[in-house]
Amino acid sequence: MENTARTELFRTLKYFTFATSAGIIEMLMFTLLDQFTPWTYWLSYLIALVVSVLWNFTLNREFTFKSNNHIPTAMMKVAAYYAIFTPVTTVLGNHLVENLSWNAYVVTLLNLLLNGVTEYLYQRLYVFGKSIDSKGKIPRHKLDASSSISP
Repeated sequence: MENTARTELFRTLKYFTFATSAGIIEMLMFTLLDQFTPWTYWLSYLIALVVSVLWNFTLNREFTFKSNNHIPTAMMKVAAYYAIFTPVTTVLGNHLVENLSWNAYVVTLLNLLLNGVTEYLYQRLYVFGKSIDSKGKIPRHKLDASSSISP
C-alpha cells in the first residue's frame, strides 16, 4: 500500500475512533437526559449533540488532522455544518419519535451514523483540508509576514 494511502487510511480510522467516542458520549448524555429529565426528545438530543461535537472537534483537530489552523475559524466552519445538520436532524428526529412513535434511541443512532460520515468528509475536505499535518509548523501567514522583513 502506498504511503499516502496508508496515511489516509490511518487518519480515517483515527477519525472514526474519536467519532465513536463522541457517539458514546452523546448516547450517554442523551440517555441521562431522557431518563432523568422531563424534557422532550429535541432538547435532550440537542444538548447531547453539542457536548459530543465539542469533544469530537477537539480530539480530531489535535490528533487526526494535526492542524495548526486558527481555532475560531475552524469552529465557525464546523458551526456552519451544524447550522444545517442540527435543525434538520432535530426536527426530523423529533417528528419520527413524537409523531411516528419511532424508538428515540434508534433515531439518535441513525443521526450519529449520518453525522459521522458527513462530518468526516466536511472536516477532511473543508475545515482542515489545507492545514492537515501542519501542527508544529509555522503558519503560512507568519512566514509571509516574516519574509518581508529585511535582515
